[in-house]
Amino acid sequence: MKISVVIPVFREEAVAALLADLLTRPDAGALEIIVVDGAPERDTLARIPAQLAEDPRLSLLASPPGRGVQQNAGAGAARGDILLFLHADTRLPDNAFSLVRQCLADPAPAGGAFSLGYAEASPGLAFIAAAANARSNFTRVPYGDQAIFVRREVFQLLGGFRPLPLMEDLEFMTRLRRRGHAIRILAFPVRTSGRRQLREGLVRCTLRNLFLRLLYHLGVPAGRLAGLYRKHGG
Repeated sequence: MKISVVIPVFREEAVAALLADLLTRPDAGALEIIVVDGAPERDTLARIPAQLAEDPRLSLLASPPGRGVQQNAGAGAARGDILLFLHADTRLPDNAFSLVRQCLADPAPAGGAFSLGYAEASPGLAFIAAAANARSNFTRVPYGDQAIFVRREVFQLLGGFRPLPLMEDLEFMTRLRRRGHAIRILAFPVRTSGRRQLREGLVRCTLRNLFLRLLYHLGVPAGRLAGLYRKHGG
């Protein structure tokens, strides 16, 4: 099965290291990587070295901003059987592509995600990751920083991500589950950056995010939530 990795970016500085890691993995197999830049300057694309940009497995796209919009643009250009949506500050576990293929060799699940882990060693971040993993294993609704993956035909059938300014990952995975599709959470953790949480303060950041998710479940529009997120330091 061919995997299409879709990476939405917006003024990212370290995308070259991420691409080098993905392209040199021994289990890459049939793989394509699609980087979708939502910044008007397309500055992230300009930071990708020529030796990487010329790799035939790599496609560079421009899109209007918005993670859902960018991910839909990448998915629309994808030719793989599996779509894997990867945040630019997240690193996949070892053998991630083999794990995804093994997961979806079983016809039962429509998609899934990895468990959450953080690149930084911190008791507070470890606690947040453990709580997030308990939640996603119970609800089967992972978040985008867990590297969501889904069969391309299922993604197309559901109409992709909604063009929301916030919570597009939660909305899509909730919709996937409510349509009766099985979602599998793999035990192997990604390593995502916790720098923002550490900079803002773990308690403040966690309480803000929990409050926003509560408001989302209560039906507050995503546009209003995005304004609150920016107002309170997001």
